[in-house]
Amino acid sequence: MTLVAEVRDLRVEIGGRAIVDGVSLAAHTGRITAVIGPSGSGKTTTGLALLGEYPADAVVDGEVRTPAGPVGYVPQHPAAALNPARRVGALLTDIAARQGGDRRDRRRRVEDALRLARIPDPRTVLRRFPHQLSGGQQQRVVLAQALLLGARVIVADEPTTGQDALTKQGVVAELAAVAAQGIAVVLLSHDLDVVRELADEVVVMRAGRVVDRGPAPSVLESLEPDRSYAGRTPRPRGPVRLETRNLTARHLTARGRSVALTGIGMSVTAGECLALVGRSGSGKTTLGRCLAGLHRAYEGTVLLDGAPLPRSLRSRSRAELSAVQYVFQDPKAAFDEHRPVLDQVARSAVRLRGAAPADARSTALDTLGEFGLDEALAGRRPGGLSGGELQRAALARALLAGPRVLICDEITSGLDTDARATVLDVLARLGERDGLGLVFITHDLSAAGALADRIAVLDSGRIVETAPTGELLAMPRHAITKELLAAAWTALPGGVPRH
Repeated sequence: MTLVAEVRDLRVEIGGRAIVDGVSLAAHTGRITAVIGPSGSGKTTTGLALLGEYPADAVVDGEVRTPAGPVGYVPQHPAAALNPARRVGALLTDIAARQGGDRRDRRRRVEDALRLARIPDPRTVLRRFPHQLSGGQQQRVVLAQALLLGARVIVADEPTTGQDALTKQGVVAELAAVAAQGIAVVLLSHDLDVVRELADEVVVMRAGRVVDRGPAPSVLESLEPDRSYAGRTPRPRGPVRLETRNLTARHLTARGRSVALTGIGMSVTAGECLALVGRSGSGKTTLGRCLAGLHRAYEGTVLLDGAPLPRSLRSRSRAELSAVQYVFQDPKAAFDEHRPVLDQVARSAVRLRGAAPADARSTALDTLGEFGLDEALAGRRPGGLSGGELQRAALARALLAGPRVLICDEITSGLDTDARATVLDVLARLGERDGLGLVFITHDLSAAGALADRIAVLDSGRIVETAPTGELLAMPRHAITKELLAAAWTALPGGVPRH
């Protein structure tokens, strides 16, 4: 067992406040070290220190050593690591070219890396642009990039974020295989099932400090993941707020257009939550983007309160824009990195509802406070917030537009247990109080069970099953629904062979 990366007494300050204070961490060949803790505890800052990356204007003290060479990084929000203007094949081929070999050899190594990252039909993925992939597919492409780089240390920041239980098993198997090849893995995660299955050592952080560390079994003994899948009792359905009729969507590829959704008919009523679940790549995010006017390559109709909505966001009126709001899986990409978060949240009310700036700021502070973000935190630029904190700010910004329909794309996937519970509680109260229709795109079946009135299951671009939440969780009918539930209930069944 060889030391390949080390952090000693790391302290990172921003504006005189320590976001990491006295943290030490060691990574060894073939071992997986998990760093856990609530959002904002300093996990990502510690992991990025291994790459020599720090927040802007940070004051850094301590020592970081990587004697084994470059460190690979799999970010929580993978789109940030993928060039949106280039196809996946070109991105990966460039990396493979650095290792030499002829064109055929490079192509083989790229396709092998995609298969190891558990991406089915890799040739199709290679022809697509990053935005044409689901969040889970993007995550696995970035993992393939790290494998191609040949790094001896990989920092995996929430690598199972936004992935269904079946795909999560594949990612777990891949990380275990990476460690089995003698590569050190530093795993930053809220997912205790994944940590329990993979980690050799666990480091627990809170408020920038290490509060516990040791072998995984002893540290995790008192930490149990949420395994509640009981469905809520559905509320009586009111008037239809948003619906689709025979919606068929396509993606543009190098060989023409590929079908992403076929014949979709769905609806959500006032005060109702409809959860969209399914494997990564099943079409959930594409459907959400069609509803929000972010994907216009479709036939069929989207109606808001019975009136057709323009396909493109640019063709929608200010009232239509405010009525249908979308919260992205990757909130970092949705914020201007140069402006305070509070200003950007308040601007939503000014721009879409015509609110006075002072009133918008006051409402923004109240809404952010509901999500546990005080004025000092909200006054920072996006880089000064953790991924989970920024995700809650993105939700607050959407709510300030005064929507009639809110589309949430995997917004609980990067949150710790407490923050997740806060977000779910606020969303549940919004539906009951304001008659908000909620489309909840998720892989988190426990979250769907707690929040949704109905669940629609997608597979290969089609809705294969829809039912009230309690009924679907208790008596699934379609094979893919049964498979997803079985994988979620058993977490990581049978274990993954290590070493």
